[in-house]
Amino acid sequence: MAALAGVSQRMPTRVGTACFSSVEQDRELNSSQAPYDSEVATVFDNMQGTRLCVDVGGTKVAVSVADRHGIRGRVAEPTAKQGSNDALALQILRLIDSSCAMAQVSADDVIAVGVSSCGPFLIREGCVELAAPNICGGMAGEGRGLPNNWHSAILEAPLRARFSTVQVANDALAALQAERRWGALQGMDHCGYLTWSTGIGVGLCVDGRALRGKNGNAGHAGHMFVDDNNDALCGCGNIGDVEGQVAGNAMARRFASAGFADAAALLQAARDGKPEAVAIVDNLCRVMGRTLYNLVVTLDLQRISIGGSVFWHNRDYLLPRLQAHIDGRLPSLTEGVALVPAGLGAHVGDYAALALVA
Repeated sequence: MAALAGVSQRMPTRVGTACFSSVEQDRELNSSQAPYDSEVATVFDNMQGTRLCVDVGGTKVAVSVADRHGIRGRVAEPTAKQGSNDALALQILRLIDSSCAMAQVSADDVIAVGVSSCGPFLIREGCVELAAPNICGGMAGEGRGLPNNWHSAILEAPLRARFSTVQVANDALAALQAERRWGALQGMDHCGYLTWSTGIGVGLCVDGRALRGKNGNAGHAGHMFVDDNNDALCGCGNIGDVEGQVAGNAMARRFASAGFADAAALLQAARDGKPEAVAIVDNLCRVMGRTLYNLVVTLDLQRISIGGSVFWHNRDYLLPRLQAHIDGRLPSLTEGVALVPAGLGAHVGDYAALALVA
């Protein structure tokens, strides 16, 4: 395990009122570097040079430094969604400077940048832009409630203008790679990773090969339809797709009128046994369970690991309800298939970005 020597004890200058960063977060992150007896225990000791890990989600953007001392200098802000459509890229560049300052390294010494980002992606002049439903308000229009009319958000080009090596991948695909190297999918050649968070994302591996697709968008199972819902507006413009029904931000939109202000409130009420909340969550698990079942039987998977804030903070409650939608159905394809919590836990996003450049 890499030691924490060299982790700065000096708090950085705040880069905005929304920014949060602390040495305690560094300690928490590094304390979980080796949940398994695997390469992650030595990857930092053997690491030459400095890398940047960028995790872009619909709710927050996090940036950290990875070097021989571990993952450190972590800073995060709510995802930029106002102004021009390069606001997100400019935010990332600013957070990079803050992270490097906190870790007391020079951005000029960075040899590679790994960007694990929500999608879908568009490729414009060879660089990734985001057509992300939880960031770009122009996709679903005013009904979605986002404070912009973007149809895409610039991401890769400004980073390439500053750094020589930039690797961008869908966050679920990057998390799949991290889970296969260091987490709960080690040794698995037919597997998947699913994030249940602000949105829904999936990374898939068949015959030992990660599925990417023509633009790196393979695995957007959150935009499948598994029932006939006709009132759940997704940020992509679909009505009634999986993400529109069960994503973290969808819960607030759909169930605030029933007294559940957000996903946390709804799930806590279900855990407390309140009948209305239990019925709602059971239906959400039916939608998500059908999604997982469809992936298993379509691709003949062995295991799916699950992360994301909605799932992770309620994994003991949600996991058996999801597994119940797989067990006993078509045993020739589902017998022995396991849904498991992400082996890298709440830090899978940081390791996902690292997996792209380490």
